[in-house]
Amino acid sequence: MYERFWQQAGDKSTIVIPGWQSMSYFSDAGSLCWFLEPEFAKEIIRLHKTVGNAVTEDRYIVVGTGSTQLYQAVLYALSPQDAVEPLSVVSAAPYYSSYPLITDCLKSGLYKWAGDARSFNEEGPFIELVTSPNNPDGYVRQSVVNKSGGILVHDLAYYWPQYTPIASAANHDIMLFTVSKSTGHAGMRIGWALVKDVEVAKKMVKFVELNTIGVSKDSQLRAAKVLQVVIHSCQYPTSLGSLFDFAAHLMEERWKLLRAAVRQSGLFTLPEFSPGSCSFLNRSFAPQPAFAWLKCQEPMEDCEGFLRSNNIITRSGKHFGVSPQYVRISMLDRDENFHIFVERLSTIHLRQSVQVEETDGGIE
Repeated sequence: MYERFWQQAGDKSTIVIPGWQSMSYFSDAGSLCWFLEPEFAKEIIRLHKTVGNAVTEDRYIVVGTGSTQLYQAVLYALSPQDAVEPLSVVSAAPYYSSYPLITDCLKSGLYKWAGDARSFNEEGPFIELVTSPNNPDGYVRQSVVNKSGGILVHDLAYYWPQYTPIASAANHDIMLFTVSKSTGHAGMRIGWALVKDVEVAKKMVKFVELNTIGVSKDSQLRAAKVLQVVIHSCQYPTSLGSLFDFAAHLMEERWKLLRAAVRQSGLFTLPEFSPGSCSFLNRSFAPQPAFAWLKCQEPMEDCEGFLRSNNIITRSGKHFGVSPQYVRISMLDRDENFHIFVERLSTIHLRQSVQVEETDGGIE
């Protein structure tokens, strides 16, 4: 979805890295996060100040290979090393489908996936993951576990003005962000955490050191350049506006097209969102999430299978801790693919009983 903006940006976002540059493991040996490139750290702070979506004062920045590695680093950092039982990790359903997989992939004795936060009633300490706006349904969230002993981790990958109104600067102890959802550069594999407690930050850094001996300098330098262009576009908009203007306008158009297609089909429902005031875009609008959380009407029970038979690839709600009547669909594909998707969705009611031969190029 972001390709058109970056194509217009042209050489402004280009970076040349000589063969002799960035050869050491170390970026700043005297820093807590010794593999964090100072230029990237500076641009992270500038970006958050420009958008107003997170407090950076009195925070330590920890860089990771995407927010996935940072999530693993957080679990390591927050788990008591001498605990008899693994620390429980929960999130309110529907939760991000990778949380259970990542949490349990190593079968660690330090922590374990404990499921839906709303039904969690175990004794002892726990970690609650608060994803806001939520992946997959797009709602703004708060913690839901009503008991002591919990540690909150806020995954704010989608707290950017193209997806939801920026109501205030998030001010939490541990906040996770990623380049992929803010600028579209998923292939960089770069994310960052804003961490209040120095000991937690140190343990996160230690995990990344043990896991990958730091994070690619080349990716960090490229990410720093990309963030520079994003900030510059906010101060001096192009013909497409700032990156966030461009993306917000495109998301608004896409959600209008999707809702029209759903109405025309009559077989599905989508979440409804209340408008909110955005301090960055200086206007009020309803959230327009990166994913569509689609529900098939009864009697369809396997929404993923039904849509696949109509050449639309989705991810079933069962992966997110809820009924397979729900599916998640990406809203971030290229324009041509998105338009194929909404066209197919809008005409399903005319051919819902027809089994269409699956093609190689399904839409998600």
